[in-house]
Amino acid sequence: MPRERERLYLFDTTLRDGAQTTGVDFSLEDKRLIARTLDDIGIDYIEGGYPGANPTDTEFFKAGPGFAHATFTAFGMTKRAGRSVSNDPGFQATLQSKAGAICLVAKAWDYHVRVALGISNEENLIGIRQSIEAVAESGREPMLDCEHFFDGYKANPTYALAVARTAHEAGARWVVLCDTNGGTLPDEIAAIVSQVIRHVPGSHLGIHTHNDTENAVANALAAVRAGARQIQGALNGLGERCGNANLISIIPTLLLKSELAERFETSVTPERLRRLTHASRLLDEVLNRAPNRQAPYVGEAAFATKAGIHASAILKEPATYEHVSPEAVGNRRRVLVSDQAGKSNLFYELDRLGVPVARDDARIAGLLDEVKAREAVGYAYEGADASFELVARRLLGQVPRFFSVDSFRVMVEKRHNALGKLVTVSEATVKVFIEGDPEPLWSVAEGDGPVHALDQALRKDLGRYQGYIEDVELVDYKVRILTGGTEAVTRVLVESRDKATAERWFTVGVSSNIIDASFEALIDSITYKLLRSGAAGAAAG
Repeated sequence: MPRERERLYLFDTTLRDGAQTTGVDFSLEDKRLIARTLDDIGIDYIEGGYPGANPTDTEFFKAGPGFAHATFTAFGMTKRAGRSVSNDPGFQATLQSKAGAICLVAKAWDYHVRVALGISNEENLIGIRQSIEAVAESGREPMLDCEHFFDGYKANPTYALAVARTAHEAGARWVVLCDTNGGTLPDEIAAIVSQVIRHVPGSHLGIHTHNDTENAVANALAAVRAGARQIQGALNGLGERCGNANLISIIPTLLLKSELAERFETSVTPERLRRLTHASRLLDEVLNRAPNRQAPYVGEAAFATKAGIHASAILKEPATYEHVSPEAVGNRRRVLVSDQAGKSNLFYELDRLGVPVARDDARIAGLLDEVKAREAVGYAYEGADASFELVARRLLGQVPRFFSVDSFRVMVEKRHNALGKLVTVSEATVKVFIEGDPEPLWSVAEGDGPVHALDQALRKDLGRYQGYIEDVELVDYKVRILTGGTEAVTRVLVESRDKATAERWFTVGVSSNIIDASFEALIDSITYKLLRSGAAGAAAG
C-alpha cells in the first residue's frame, strides 16, 4: 500500500519581505490583487506586511481580504525589552490587526542579541516567551521567525536551540529557521535542521532561506528532507538583496517530482498549479518589469527548443527535451525559429500561430531560406514571434497592405523650457498613406526620446484603423549593437502591449541606423495588432 503523504504548508512573504526588494513599492491595490492571486494558487499563509509600520500596511490590515483558503498573516517584532506586552505600541499594532496568524521576528544569534539589541540572552528569551503567549491568548496563530538562526547555530548552538525551544514551549504553531544572510549551503541546512528536530518537532518547524549563494530553493528543499514542514518564500524570488526562495520554482518541484510528490502533499491542486505562470507574470505586470524569460517552469524560454534536430525529436516525443509538461504549470512549448531551424521548427511554429499551411507546400523551403537570410544580417526571430508571423504570412499572401509610411522625420532639441529649466525634447513627424485613400495623413507628436516620439506619431492617426490600436502601448525597448565601427548594424527588439487584453508581443528591426531599426519594429508591431484584431475586413472595405 502507498504510504500516507505528509502535509507541507506554504507561506508567502511577497508582500512583506518581497516589498524590501530594491525598486519595489506596492500600492494598497497592488497588495490586494497579489494577495487574491496567492489565495487562488492555494498558498496556506499570506504575509501581508507589518501593521503600523507604514500607512499602506496599516490600511491593508484594517480589514481582512476575505481569503477562500489562506490564513492572513501579520508580521511584527517581539515586545521590546523593558516594556510589558500591553505597553509596547508596535507589538500592540500587530496584535490588533485583522490577521488570523502573527509571525514575530526575534534574534537567534547571541551576537545580534548583544550588538543589535543590547540586552542579555535571558532577556531576549523572556521577550520571546511573553510575546508568543500573548499572540496565543489573542486567539491568533503564533509563529516565530528565528532571525539569523543558522549563523547563530554555528556560533552558539546551545543558545540558538534555546530560542527555538522557548518559542515552541510558549505555544508557537511554527518555529521558522531563517538563513537571514543567505550564506548557508544545502548540506549545512540539512545537518542543522536534523539537529533542531530533536528539540522542536518537524511538524512545527518552518524554513526561510535567502538567495545570496543562489541556493535558496535548494536550501528550502534540503530543510524539508531533513524534517521541516513549512516553507517560506516569495513569488519570483522577490526579497532584499538577492531575494528569497522562489515559490514559483518550489511549488511545481514539490508537485511534479516523484521523490517529493510521493512523500508530501500541499494545498496546491493540479488545477491550481496551472495558474502558476499567470501568477508569476501578473506580479511582473504589477511591478512594471519584463518577465524573466529564463525563469524555471514559467519563463518563455523554459520550454523553448531552438536546434532543428531537437525540434524534430520534441515534436515526436516531448519528454525527450522536457522534464515536465509545460501545460502542468500553465506554460507552453515553444519551438524557436532561427538560423539553426529546420522544417520541423517552422511547421510547429506555424501550427502554434494558427497559420494554415500544407506539409508539402513548396513555399516552406522559401520561408526557411528567408528566415536564415534575414538572421544572417542580424534579425533574431526566436525572441520576436510577431515579426516572424508577419514574415510567414506575407510570404503566404495573408497580410493586407494596411498602410505605408511615405516619410518620417525626428528632431531632438535641447532647450530651456518656460521655467528656465534645460530640457531635451524629441519631436517626430510621420507621413502615412492608408491603402486606398488618395491623401496622406500627417501626424506630429512629442516623446521622451526619438523612438517614443515616433511611436506616438505613428499611432496618433491611422484613419479607419485608429480604433484597432487605441489600447496599444510600447512597454519595452532593447537595443543591441551587432557590429562595431561607424557603420555598426543595430538590432532593436520592441515589446508592445494591449492595455485592454494584457496581450504582449515582440517585434524586431535591423539597420545601420538605430532610428530606422526602431521604426521598422514599431511598424511591425502596429501591423501585427491590426492583423490580429481583424482589421483585414476594414482593409478590404
